[in-house]
Amino acid sequence: MDLQSVLPAPTQPIWDRDDERRERAAERPSTSVVLALPIAPPYGQRRGWVPRQPSDYGDGGAFPEIHVAQYPLDMGMKGKESTSNALAVQLDAEGKVKYDAIARLGHGKDKIVYSKLSDLLPVEVMDEKDPSLEKPNQEEIEDVTERTRQALMKITNSKIAAAMPVRCAERQGPAEFIRYTPSQQGAAFNSGAKQRVIRLVDAQVDPMEPPRFKINKKIPRGPPSPHAPVLHSPTRRVTVKEQKEWKIPPCISNWKNAKGYTVPLDKRLAADGRGLQQLHINENFAKLAEALYIADRKARESVETRAQLERKLAQKEKEQKEEHLRALAQKARDERAGIKTHSDAGATNEEERERDALRKDRHNERARDRNLARAAPDKRSKLQRERERDISEQIALGMPAKGQSSGEVQFDQRLFGQNQGLGHGYGDEDSYNVYDKPWREGGSMANHLYRPNKNIDKETYGDDLETLVKNKSICAG
Repeated sequence: MDLQSVLPAPTQPIWDRDDERRERAAERPSTSVVLALPIAPPYGQRRGWVPRQPSDYGDGGAFPEIHVAQYPLDMGMKGKESTSNALAVQLDAEGKVKYDAIARLGHGKDKIVYSKLSDLLPVEVMDEKDPSLEKPNQEEIEDVTERTRQALMKITNSKIAAAMPVRCAERQGPAEFIRYTPSQQGAAFNSGAKQRVIRLVDAQVDPMEPPRFKINKKIPRGPPSPHAPVLHSPTRRVTVKEQKEWKIPPCISNWKNAKGYTVPLDKRLAADGRGLQQLHINENFAKLAEALYIADRKARESVETRAQLERKLAQKEKEQKEEHLRALAQKARDERAGIKTHSDAGATNEEERERDALRKDRHNERARDRNLARAAPDKRSKLQRERERDISEQIALGMPAKGQSSGEVQFDQRLFGQNQGLGHGYGDEDSYNVYDKPWREGGSMANHLYRPNKNIDKETYGDDLETLVKNKSICAG
């Protein structure tokens, strides 16, 4: 007898992927000689058959009636990392496909995911005296309260300790001794010792040292894909009782009260509990501040002393340089003036004095020539150099007066500005008067050679000296 003839007929159709594949293969005409498609045996004829390859599973999952390790699509097999996100087909107790497995993909096994409409229905309470609905007793409440308080205190203390700028050095743990036996034995290894005892202690941590590593970056974990479905209950009217039950009290703040008024500063500080804290400042802070102040003062004094010493040395060096330059200048002036030094002061010979006087005159002449050449080097001509001759030589050579400039071109002034012909300005024919005016009137050196001094001649000629000079009535002799 067949198993299907004994079992009652199913009330709902059961979907089987293998049956569907066989039906499709029967409907499709096959042109191949041999059908090379691995198909699992039917449901009732799988005794002794064990799936060995992924093709034995088709596109479905494992066979629950075959009690061997099965890896459909190589899922769960060690050593093979599958990047596929394919899910095996799962059936519920009624034989229907469980499509809510997609919604649970990526979530933990303890996470509750509501994906069916039946999850929205309230749970019917059959017995009001069910122990799960009873309130906890006082001992459980106190136990949960104490554990909650300890957890909050631990979090608060860790945050306060992290926010404090100075922390006390942590107490070192006890030393640990380890007996060490090296693998290489001999006189050349480990200084000839067979064993060593190692004392292991914790390194002292500086409480003022900043953190070496930044480990406070907490990145939230991203949501899985796809997201868990959010099922909303149908909208209904809210009763007054539910409104009172869902009334959330306002946040308690030390800045504003429940009515919105600002709390005064003294009340806020009193509620903060700052006055109850006892501040204890370590005396080492005062010692550190005093030591820093003394070190700063000593450093300033040393810097000031060093600066004063450098200024004194610079001033002394400057004075020495000025004294040296002053001595060199005085020596140069003495040499230029021809003055003997102290080493030659003993020479009082007459010939030496004459030679010194001659040297001084020559030196003065050379200095005068240099000054004249420096004043006008390009305008100094031979005529100007000859004017430096003696006055008797100038008269003998017939040189003009110094007032005349040798660079000017001389013209006969009678030819300019005349409108009466060429005969204007000339004398009569019978008069032997070729030149009516001297060529250089008043420019000869002899005219100005014996001109008397104004102050000296005033006593001789009186106050009308200028009139006499203009009239040229004074004889040169």
